[in-house]
Amino acid sequence: MSEDTELEEIRRRKMEELLRSAASPSDHGSPKAAGTVQVLSDQSFDTFINTNEVSFVDFWAPWCGPCRMVSPVVEQLARDYAGRVAFGKLNVDENPVISTRYNVMSIPTLLIFRKGRNVDSIIGAQSRSAIAARINRHIQSR
Repeated sequence: MSEDTELEEIRRRKMEELLRSAASPSDHGSPKAAGTVQVLSDQSFDTFINTNEVSFVDFWAPWCGPCRMVSPVVEQLARDYAGRVAFGKLNVDENPVISTRYNVMSIPTLLIFRKGRNVDSIIGAQSRSAIAARINRHIQSR
């Protein structure tokens, strides 16, 4: 086997391993994931929202300026609500199935789920306090 072929095979195996671990339901809601924002895909989304009591999902795209403004806010909220709310983010360009299912027409769109059911949506960039107030409604009513 040539060196290029061997290197390509190693890359392929590593990519498969990374994809399997990203889609693994055991990662969602685990202590390792607490306080972090999970990267979601069309394949892992349903498991994520159904495994967690309260889930928050940021629908975004890398080219979206307001999405880049909201991203650090979502990361901070994930730390603030660790153990109470699971946070995920879904790139709408790479995951059209879920984006279409929830009629995401503009980004950022932030959806809150309870027991797998969409209970709230925030469209557009909002302040940390405004987003936290919306999250608080759903964790206080548990």
